[in-house]
Amino acid sequence: MNLQRLATIEDISELCNLLKILFEQEEEFCFEQDKQENALKTLLGSPGLGRILVIEISNKIVGMVTILYTFSTALNGKVGIIEDMIIHPQYQDQGLGSALIDYALKFAKSQGLKRITLLSDSTNIKAHRFYKKNNFSCSKMVPFRKIL
Repeated sequence: MNLQRLATIEDISELCNLLKILFEQEEEFCFEQDKQENALKTLLGSPGLGRILVIEISNKIVGMVTILYTFSTALNGKVGIIEDMIIHPQYQDQGLGSALIDYALKFAKSQGLKRITLLSDSTNIKAHRFYKKNNFSCSKMVPFRKIL
């Protein structure tokens, strides 16, 4: 049986392990232990910025998703950005990703969010299929980024 819950500061080590796996798959980011630990501490200590949700099996965290908060003038309300969605490879294709994203969407609604947006590497076809299967649609918006 799996359990979905909010992450706590005690989860940082397991969350870092998942971020390392995720960042190895991404083209734009590199895992840096100290930087990711500090980011997790900041987010976990500042719930107004967003929340980290996890899924665990037998008291072991096997997946995570981060919802960051922002505000939309178009919707006149709080919206969320999903980041860091990862299920450990040993636990993929068992429905855990769908369970976690469902939990995240219910959580987002309970927090009054009016929209969830996410980005995925253009080459990550497996992720695209997953999000489409979970009723996300491609936006006509094209992301641009500048690192400062």
